[in-house]
Amino acid sequence: MLDTINEIFLQVHGASGHGGGGVASSVEQFLVFLVSLTEKTPAEIFAVFMPGIAAMENIHPLFVHFPIALLTSFVLIDLAGAVFKKPAWRTVAGWFLYIGVVMTAATVAAGLAAEESVAHGGNVHDVMERHEALALTVFGLAALLAVWRIITRGKLTGGANVFYLSLAVLMNIILIFAADMGGLMVYKYGVSVEAARPVNEVLFQEHNHSSDEAMDDGHSHSHSH
Repeated sequence: MLDTINEIFLQVHGASGHGGGGVASSVEQFLVFLVSLTEKTPAEIFAVFMPGIAAMENIHPLFVHFPIALLTSFVLIDLAGAVFKKPAWRTVAGWFLYIGVVMTAATVAAGLAAEESVAHGGNVHDVMERHEALALTVFGLAALLAVWRIITRGKLTGGANVFYLSLAVLMNIILIFAADMGGLMVYKYGVSVEAARPVNEVLFQEHNHSSDEAMDDGHSHSHSH
């Protein structure tokens, strides 16, 4: 689809390298593309528009960035609001926390579901268990901070405020370690990731494919490797 759209833009602006055809040809290609969609199942259509998501074994990776961004923003803004005595900043920080709790819950739920569907024997199982424990701790602390904030209506002062901010910082530190364990599972153990072929293997196969095409055209080539 992207190739078709790019071709349409190129031809409309007169930059196509395919010898013309103009807008009419682009419209024809687009209509052919639409017709081809009618012959596909909903799952196949989804894979056309969202190939990355369709290739995933589970949806956990779609959620993981939200808790990191939201809860980290909450901690930084809340600390700044406390240091510079800006109540409005702390109000904004509270909304980051509330939304962060919801997204953390969704992320943990997706992670627990993913745990049942991916292979994780040996060392990977231990890493996954640590990742799960840290993630549940983050969710528990975030929920506690959110409830505390709601009960006090955001009016945190004195020693209670110091303890509250300390818990927030602790939560963020644990979040960092949880994210690190997740990265370890993916980038070292390849959990839910299809192994990529070495670059040399891909280039070798492309070279052989090109040589086969040349032989089919009646040309012979001699190569030494």
